[in-house]
Amino acid sequence: MKPAATDSSALVTGASSGLGAAFARRLARDFGRLILVARRRERLEALARELKSAHPVEVEVLVADLTAPDQLGRVEARLAADDRLEMLVNNAGFGAYMPFIQLDADRAEELLRLQALAVTRLTRAALPGMITRGRGDIINVASRLAFSAALPTPPLPGRATYAATKAYVVTFTRILNSELRDSGVRAQALCPGLVRTEFHERMGVDASHLPGGSIMTPEACVEASLAGLQLGEVVCVPALDDPELLNGVDAAHRELLEHSASGQVAERYET
Repeated sequence: MKPAATDSSALVTGASSGLGAAFARRLARDFGRLILVARRRERLEALARELKSAHPVEVEVLVADLTAPDQLGRVEARLAADDRLEMLVNNAGFGAYMPFIQLDADRAEELLRLQALAVTRLTRAALPGMITRGRGDIINVASRLAFSAALPTPPLPGRATYAATKAYVVTFTRILNSELRDSGVRAQALCPGLVRTEFHERMGVDASHLPGGSIMTPEACVEASLAGLQLGEVVCVPALDDPELLNGVDAAHRELLEHSASGQVAERYET
């Protein structure tokens, strides 16, 4: 990653563990100030002490549950007021893998609030200042499961709401990045597969038994994301060797749109 100015700041959500903590440790090398957001104060404060002992960086702990509107609003206000913000990492999330009919409605709403609404509102809060300053990066953590709608359950886990929020993140980020062209601000959707974090443990899932290949370290995933930014990758899939596969998905989507634009009902629907 190109070094940021030492007086710039970055905000990471879900920073108390996993990918969020890995992002914080990596960004502490390049930014003068980090704002760490999560629900678990003790973990955030322990990470803040670790980072300050290893790097000349200011670390601010901001305890917030991003599914709660008032607490989300506090983080939005913090972003909007930061005239040094150059990176936002929207990482907070959870899985709740199960068939949709077994997912409690309130838990489903929490997923939507955290992985779609919070991403949207925090991005909106960060953008005006970034655009004014002519620089900034927004990394929205999605998932390879954003592309999994065509695959059956099993062998993949029940994931209707989770995967839908991640598909939203990919589409939102891609169109946003297009709108930000020539602004100096970049947006990336990071789509990791299995990463060695507490994510699956909190759901009681043994990730080593899930389909989808080997488990990546969070540090490797973060490095891929930051390298992808420099390569101009709007969608970063860290374990994907052939990025042309993404171009093939785009080509299929374009063809579908072109072939469904006649304004006439398809022949198979006519009686």
